[in-house]
Amino acid sequence: MQDVVPIFLMVPRAEIGYVKFIFESYEGVAVLRTIDRHQGLLVVLAVPDFLDQARLVVASLAEEIGSREVEAPPGLDDLLGPDLGEITTDEGERA
Repeated sequence: MQDVVPIFLMVPRAEIGYVKFIFESYEGVAVLRTIDRHQGLLVVLAVPDFLDQARLVVASLAEEIGSREVEAPPGLDDLLGPDLGEITTDEGERA
């Protein structure tokens, strides 16, 4: 069983903050990550137990703001971002 189910969305750039707010208001349903803010590419990391609810929100956003579900971009392996121990400063030191 998967820990999260990724749903990739393309949204109007001006609506990224709104979409993030909407998903944050459904606490425990999903986490939203911005993959490319210039393109408006987001990923909704839905909890499997709440996948139906997450899909309802996605469908509602499609009607409301014209977002659409898209395929995962090629080469995107890490949806959660680096672990804190992997982050380094400009000087190559761990943060």
